[in-house]
Amino acid sequence: MFLAPILEKIKQTPVTKGQKVAVAFSGGLDSSLAIALLRHIYEAKEIIPITIDVGQGEEEMQDMHAKAAILGITPFIIDAKEEFSQQWLSKAIQANSDYNGYPVSTSMTRQLVAKLVALKAKELECDAILEGSTGKGNDQYRMHNVFKLFAPELDILVPVRDFNLTRLEEQILCKHWNIPISEQIVGGDDKTLWCRSIASGAVDLNQPIPDHVWMWKRPISHASDEGIAVEIEFAQGIPIALNGESLPLDGIIASLNQLAGQQGIGLIDMFEDGIMDLKSREVYEAPAAHVILKLHRDLEQQCLTKDEIQFKKIVDAQWAYLVYHGLWFSPLKQALDAFIAQTQQVLGGKIRAKLYKGNIEILHRESKYSLFAPDVRSIKSASFDQRWCAHAAKIKGLPCEILAKRQEKLSKEGCYEIVG
Repeated sequence: MFLAPILEKIKQTPVTKGQKVAVAFSGGLDSSLAIALLRHIYEAKEIIPITIDVGQGEEEMQDMHAKAAILGITPFIIDAKEEFSQQWLSKAIQANSDYNGYPVSTSMTRQLVAKLVALKAKELECDAILEGSTGKGNDQYRMHNVFKLFAPELDILVPVRDFNLTRLEEQILCKHWNIPISEQIVGGDDKTLWCRSIASGAVDLNQPIPDHVWMWKRPISHASDEGIAVEIEFAQGIPIALNGESLPLDGIIASLNQLAGQQGIGLIDMFEDGIMDLKSREVYEAPAAHVILKLHRDLEQQCLTKDEIQFKKIVDAQWAYLVYHGLWFSPLKQALDAFIAQTQQVLGGKIRAKLYKGNIEILHRESKYSLFAPDVRSIKSASFDQRWCAHAAKIKGLPCEILAKRQEKLSKEGCYEIVG
């Protein structure tokens, strides 16, 4: 593929020039290319790069600064790690965050980034905001929704989508404008405290993922034969201590990513139904999320009533759907937050588990709010006279008797009701 046709395609696309533009800048391929496009194509009068730190890690932030230096820009840095941990991840844990197998992560950070970039862009009196989404992915919708909620008057520029650029075309443009590319795998990655996505939207059907790509997860064959024991203490559904040590949530997650990753825990390889209802193969690593969510669900099973558990499954699914689809700030999602928070008032206790070669085995549970009452339920106890249940069983069986009588009538008429 040659450069000239790409530049000609861009030239044929109408753009608004001469604006003061805020850029959601991560240092990745898309946002780095965006800086060059603003200079050479949009002819922006002023470029305001804004980087949001949501827990990408020191290495990624250093790489961002290196890219910024090469591009000749100095980004505004907004530290959102505490907000992401305390206000976003805490809700995700309480809601057992799971969109058909994916513990929503990028879905959240894109919306947090969009909010903070939009607010900063308004503060600095920008005319537009630029972000690096493609036209085949989900982030364009998430970012757009939030931009329009917090800065509705600003133009939104999405050059990769609006110039109809493929990944290869982006790479050619980067080479043309001397922008370094540091992707380990085509499509790059997106890392947060909670989950890391690998080459989102770019993984082929049977494409193997090389071992060197993983950040936390070891191959199971490399895991220790002894395994690792961990204990998490919860209060109102949120982890507050790991192995007896009180830690902030982000510290617990960071430690569990290392511990569980060493035991080969955290791989997600799935077909994902995106916002456009198109399937993609998505690969993630989320060791801490695997452990925390499994133990959190177990604590709910112990402390919530049957009706709460059944209804909360519906609420949790809708919560994840809304967040995935870019509706974190929607009224319905906020209403679901309120219900979920109410259920978490009794979610306190400690759970100890063994992490062993890709498995999580629960070893010990304790909670002062537990509804598990073996002194009443166990078949080993004589807590109540079992004969009391005879009449209850007869009453519960009455609908079955009525159904049987109807079936008898249908049979006589040559009709058959499908049962079971």
